[in-house]
Formats: sequence, structure tokens, C-alpha cells
Amino acid sequence: MSDHELTETPPPPLLQGVQAIEAALTTLPLAPGVYRMLDGKGDVLYVGKARALRKRVYSYTQTARLPERLKRMVHETRRLEVVTTASEAEALLLEANLIKRLRPRYNIVLRDDKSFPWLVISDDHPWPQISKHRGERRKGASYYGPFASVWAVNQTLTALQRVFLLRSCNDTVFENRERPCLLHQIKRCSAPCVERIGRDDYRSLVAEAKQFLAGHVPSIQKRLAAEMEQAAEALEFERAAALRDRIRGLTHVQGSSRINVEGLGDADVVALHMAAGQSCVQVFFFRGGRNNGNRPYFLSHSRSDITPEEVMGSFLAQLYADLPPPPLILTAVEAPEAALLAEALSDKAGRKVEFHTPRRGDKLRLVEHAATNAREALERRLAESTAQAQLLDGAQRLFDLPERPERIEVYDNSHIQGTAAYGAMIVAGPAGFMKNAYRKFSIKEAKPGDDFAMMREVLDRRFSRALKEDPTRAEPGWPDLVLIDGGVGQLNVALEVMRDLGLEDIPLVAIAKGVDRDAGREWFHMAGREAFQLPPRDPVLYYLQRLRDEAHRFVIGAHRAGRAKAMTRSELDDIPGVGAAVKRRLLNHFGSARGVRNAGEDDLANCPGIGRSLARRIHGHFHPGATVPQGGGS
Repeated sequence: MSDHELTETPPPPLLQGVQAIEAALTTLPLAPGVYRMLDGKGDVLYVGKARALRKRVYSYTQTARLPERLKRMVHETRRLEVVTTASEAEALLLEANLIKRLRPRYNIVLRDDKSFPWLVISDDHPWPQISKHRGERRKGASYYGPFASVWAVNQTLTALQRVFLLRSCNDTVFENRERPCLLHQIKRCSAPCVERIGRDDYRSLVAEAKQFLAGHVPSIQKRLAAEMEQAAEALEFERAAALRDRIRGLTHVQGSSRINVEGLGDADVVALHMAAGQSCVQVFFFRGGRNNGNRPYFLSHSRSDITPEEVMGSFLAQLYADLPPPPLILTAVEAPEAALLAEALSDKAGRKVEFHTPRRGDKLRLVEHAATNAREALERRLAESTAQAQLLDGAQRLFDLPERPERIEVYDNSHIQGTAAYGAMIVAGPAGFMKNAYRKFSIKEAKPGDDFAMMREVLDRRFSRALKEDPTRAEPGWPDLVLIDGGVGQLNVALEVMRDLGLEDIPLVAIAKGVDRDAGREWFHMAGREAFQLPPRDPVLYYLQRLRDEAHRFVIGAHRAGRAKAMTRSELDDIPGVGAAVKRRLLNHFGSARGVRNAGEDDLANCPGIGRSLARRIHGHFHPGATVPQGGGS
């Protein structure tokens, strides 16, 4: 028998996938949990949940019964990972969290990383502040929202200032004011900073604002009207006029929301529209009966046979993975596991959460309105995608690219006389700007003011890291076209970097303004080709200008932020154990970093929130050779 005959032929890929799943089945329990299908490189292909893990996973071994999409998934599967949970509801929440974080190819994925803005009232301050907030919540504050956009939260904040006259300045500004600010002059603040209002009266305004945000508008309006009449009868005309202005502001707030439903309270309205293999889900946020705005979500999924119910179920689980759910969620179509999802969200929220698909009445009209918005948003997106595809086709022809570019990277630098030097990369593709892929680079090695060296450093760092993470260039994320803001010099630097890294096949184009620096007269430079211009009104020229301008905007923003950070830096930042909060206390107490440097240890220890140990460390930082006598003394 020959060596060739002894060589074992590996099983076909589909059989390898089945074998990997069967190997995992031997240790799987009949408990609820979440499973992850992984390919040969360890990347997650699919995340699923199950009431009984062994039964659910076993179904993937019956390949004859699987649709083509799942056959492809099993074909790529080489390993299974499993997490058991206490209940199926807990498994559903874990599944949603993992899908949002891992973004598996075979799941319906909600690709939205933007957090929601909220209104927050600082309850732990004697004079509470109202402000906008994003990110994690802290103790000692009341949160109201979410709002669909910054515009929506700004509108509500302005209205609350007009009606309830609450301060919006931060604590440092508040504690150092000696006279009222402009907001008091335009009747949007009661000036508690200089005690133009008593503490009890201000607390009453805070309580009214909270009632308003909770939806108790009629009772507030009735009470204000009664107070206005009493003030007028007592001939306190100035106070009566102020109350009248507040009532007018409240009326304006009520009339500014075009969509209101009596008795709706806190609720989300969710509807979707599907067309051309894409889905758009619109969510309207109602809090306290007030419309806090709406936001569209565009979902990616690999199946052409997916149903609206499946899209809705997957979307809702991912939406409320991070967002606190309201008591009522109105949906245009019923999710397949609405009861299970309601149970899971109720456990998570610590109160009852209900899903309802209305069939008539005002709530049905709300859902229909959301569905209309979903349809219109998807139609706009499809139209934009068509126009975008035409522009990308134009770029392909213009630069002789082998195919339509799916990822264009644009690079620019910014500095002022060599200081706060930054480079930036923006990314664009068929769906427009891909802002989650933007990157900024703090220039570390290039000489100040050397634009060529800065470009070399940025490109070398970007592509050296890419090669380290993906040496075979098998993963997505590699550009089909690189645009550089600059002329022949920048192009030659880029060509040199790519040649050194072995990436000469990536097309490079430098875009430079003409001698007179006029937009529309740009020159394009490519290796092995004469510099050329486009007609001033060419749509592709406008598109490339937009890309260049977006890179310029982004790098200028990074540069300004870095310069502002450098300007606010002080010698206190070099002291171990002194963070932003301690630094703020020291500056508020001593007035400046110089005052801190000249303070004695006892003076430092008397600063609120410092203490003897930290005071000794701060004093030792500025006076390393000093010895402090123990036990006081004269």
C-alpha cells in the first residue's frame, strides 16, 4: 500500500461542522442557556438561546432539514461555546447583549453605538442643577428620558428653564458667581447663585419640574394660575407677571408636541418597514405623555426570507439590552416571544413591562404614524444608497480601480507651529461616512511642523498595526482606496510607506488645492500618472471634496481638543494620586496651582476632602527635601 493511500482525506467542510457540534453535544445539559458557533479562527458566527441547550443544538446536526443560510453556518462552524443560565428569560437577555457586542454574521444585528441623551437633576446639591447627560448614571441624581436626539433634549431643557427657572451652570461656576448671569436677565434662571430666590422656593421649583417631567402638567398649570390670581389680588403685579410668563411657557411646551395621546404616560412606540432586503425600525419615545422624539434604526441581516416578526423580536431584545424599558411598549407587529421578553425585561427593570400590538384607537394611530416614518426613512436611505453607489462607480472609473470601492480612507494632519500635532483617518463607503471607524493619531515621533514626517508616522502606525492583526489581509477593514490631503510630496511619502510594508497594491491618491487654494480647482496626483483636474461641477469632484473636508473637520477637532487639554494641564497633574476631583478641590480652595505649591502640609490637610496622608504626599511632591516636624510645635 502506498503512502498516498495511507493519507487520511479530511471530511468535507459541512461534515466537519456537524462533527464539531456533535462533539459538543456530549457535554451539553438540558438546561436553558446561550450557545455561540465559532469558525476556525475563533470568530463568532452566530449567537442563540435555548430553553434546553442539548435539544436546540442537536437540531443543527440534522442538515437536511436546515435552510441554506444555516447550512452555510454549520459549514463554517468548528467549535461551540456555551453559557448556562437560571432561566430562559435570562438567556434571552444574555443573547441580546452578546449579539450587540460581538455582531455575529448570521444574526440580525442592531448596529447603533450612539448612547441616548437624558435630562438629570442633581438631588445631592443644596441648589439642584438641571443639565444634559450621556453615559453611566451616578447616585444622588434623578434622570429623565431617554430623548431621541440632542435636539429633543435641548428643546425640553430650554422649556424647563423658561417655566421652572432652574440653574443649568456647573457647580464651580455656581459657587464663584457674584452677580446673576445672562440667563437670569432673559428670565430663564431664578439666580440661586446669588440667592435671588430662597432655598425653599427653589426646592418648590425643582419639585414642580419633576412633576412636569413625570407628566403632571395640568395640576402644575392649575396651581400656577391660582397663584397668579392671588398675586394680582394682593397687587403684587410683578410676581403675577412672572407667573403669567411661566404659564405661557408651559402652554407653549404642551402645544409644541404634535403627537400626544391622553393617558399614554411612559411608553415606546415601535414600527418597522422592510424593502429591498433591508429593514428600518422607528422608535418614538414618550415620557410623561410627552413626545421625546424618534430615532430610526437600520438593521443588517443575511436572510432574504426573514419575517417582520423575527426582525421585531431580535430588535427589541437588543434595544433594551442597555436602555431601561418603559412600562408599555407598543409594536406594529407582535414579536414571536413577546411574553418571554416582557418577563425578562420586567425582571431586569424591577417592575412590570408589557408589550401591546394595538388594533384600533389612538394607540393604533401612533403605531401607524411610526410605520409611515419607518417607510419614509428607508426610502430615503435606499435613494441615498443609489446615489452613493453612482458616486463610488465614478471614483472607480476616475482612479482606474479594479472594482467599486467599498471602503475609502482619507488622511489629514493638523498642528500649530508643531504643537498639539494630530493626524486623522476618516472612512467612507456605500452607506456614507463610517464614523465608528474614524481614528485620530497623536503625533509622537515626527519633528514639529514636518508635514511629510507626520504623514509617514500616521500611515506607518495605521498599516503596521493592520498587518500585525491581519497578516494575510483576509478580514474586512482594508481600504480599497486611500486619499491623502496634500500634493506630490505627501503622495511620495505614502508610496514609500506602502512599499516598505509590502502594500503597494492599495491605490493611493493625493488631493491638493491649486495655487490659488480655491475649492473646485483641486489637482489629483497618482503614481505613474500625470496630475489632473475635474470639471468644476463634476459630482465626483463634489464627493471627493466632501471626503477631504470631513477629514479636515475631524483632525481640526482632535487638534483643538488636544490643545485645550494641554492648556488646562497644570503641575498638579504630575502628583501621584491626584485625579480630576482632588485637583478641582485644591484649585477651588487655594485658587491656583501656585497656591497649592506654596501651601504647608497643615494647610493642605485642612482642604476639604484631602486628609493628612494625601496632604503629606502633595507637600512632598513640591518639597522633596523637606522634613515635617511631628507633634506640632511653635
